[in-house]
Amino acid sequence: MKLKEIRDRSFRKRIQLNGNLSAIIGDFKSHFRLINPAGQNVYLYLIEYVKDFSQIWLEKEFEKLKILDWGCGAGIVSFLLKEIGADVVSCDVEIQKKEEVPIIAKSGIEVIRLKHEYLLPFNNDDFDVVLSFGVLEHTSNELESLKEINRILKPKGLFFCFNLPCFLSWSQRLAHLKGNNYHNKFYSRRLVRNLVNESGLNLIDIWHRQLFPKNSIRYPDYHLFEDIDQFLVSNTFLRYFATNIEFVASKKADKSATTTNAISRIV
Repeated sequence: MKLKEIRDRSFRKRIQLNGNLSAIIGDFKSHFRLINPAGQNVYLYLIEYVKDFSQIWLEKEFEKLKILDWGCGAGIVSFLLKEIGADVVSCDVEIQKKEEVPIIAKSGIEVIRLKHEYLLPFNNDDFDVVLSFGVLEHTSNELESLKEINRILKPKGLFFCFNLPCFLSWSQRLAHLKGNNYHNKFYSRRLVRNLVNESGLNLIDIWHRQLFPKNSIRYPDYHLFEDIDQFLVSNTFLRYFATNIEFVASKKADKSATTTNAISRIV
């Protein structure tokens, strides 16, 4: 199966909204992106992609993989991973008050406090998968952070990086014009490739994602609008104005029959 086929299949799945997550967040205003079905749907299909790709690449059942939710924030990703039986470790540089993070408080997620800007308190070759859901762009040193991720990944281990702000993104620029400077770093494919190569990781796949806002607008049929969005990003020049650049990379491994077989099944 081709890399893009795995991605397209996962991104286009009609996944039912997570009722447990919706019940926990209720009308919590700071979690508006999850109250909106289109916003929650993004997390669901990205995690579906992580599951599908990881199982094919690593040739293991997803439940047997050790996963790090790097910069877990409000615990959204950790919660959804646990819902599908994943073995996930959660960490962040800041631990928010429980009343500010209902997902963590109500689901009992334990968060490891990181004491350094980029050094991680984990052993070499410790994780099968590391996830960055809107985290890498907020680090003080992207390259050193990627080197640390490379260190803690097992050979052939995977690093998924989602939600990197694209430097031509119309929505990011509009946010700046409105005074919202939450993102002050922007990325191109070339910059991503250079960072990944310098870190020692191997870039497997890279793509643009999301033209339409997903947090602030309620679409009458959010699955249909997601399909249109993905069609435009995949098949037209509008991809260059999408909100995000995303990628998956792996830790380089010694050449072996197992590695060769795994790669041949995907590429």
